[in-house]
Amino acid sequence: MKISGKTKVLGLLGWPVEHSLSPAMHNAAFKHLGLDCCYLTFPVKPELLKDAVKAVRALNLAGVNVTMPHKENVIPLLDKIDADASFIGAVNTIVNTNGRLTGYNTDGKGFMQSLSESRISVKNKNVLILGAGGASRAIGYYLCQSTSKLFLYDIDRKKAGKLIGALKKINNNVFSAENINNMDKYDVIINATPLGLKKGDPLPVDINLLKPQHVVCDLIYKNTTLLQKASKKGCKTLNGLGMLLWQGVFAFELWTGKKPPVEVMRKALTKNL
Repeated sequence: MKISGKTKVLGLLGWPVEHSLSPAMHNAAFKHLGLDCCYLTFPVKPELLKDAVKAVRALNLAGVNVTMPHKENVIPLLDKIDADASFIGAVNTIVNTNGRLTGYNTDGKGFMQSLSESRISVKNKNVLILGAGGASRAIGYYLCQSTSKLFLYDIDRKKAGKLIGALKKINNNVFSAENINNMDKYDVIINATPLGLKKGDPLPVDINLLKPQHVVCDLIYKNTTLLQKASKKGCKTLNGLGMLLWQGVFAFELWTGKKPPVEVMRKALTKNL
């Protein structure tokens, strides 16, 4: 990659960010399209987020992605928030237009595209989301617009109740999953908790309750223990790699206005896993 005085700089704000696959994905796309751009990671401590956002303007970065733990806290620091990101309450993509910063959220849209690509339909299905954090809110926002019934479960009942109340404003068929000891009522099960990131984590559901007709998804982009065991039970499974890819594809399009080279980005991701 040739860097010049005209090179547009983009990047990722987060803490930590060293593990990110986004530079490989986006830089491969820039190279493929012959764009004079480069994508870097910027490790930003929480207490320095405000300074980092000022730097996006001051250094005239073309745009950035935002990852944990900044997705929510960055919102008050921006000039404009997309309607979807505003409802979700989190931003993962920022576009800099002449110093005016606009925030978007491409996570939920990316998840829905990964479902579609894997030929997983949620139409007229009962979908269970495990966890009521930011990721659940992002995917729940889109799921409740396209599924017949959406159920949420979190050990923090108050947190789950708050998210259910927000989603009911879009679709009244959003409910609390009072317990997860009866999986027969669900068609699609989505793990949106961090369980599975670390070796030795407990499973988010009792694997013995799963049956071959279940579709099991995990937002973690690795082939987690949950997915391995669900696959052995005959379930169709989907990890979070597709969501990672497609949220990046949609962010790339927002920054450049060009059609992203999806397969180039996918190859870069899988190569660097």
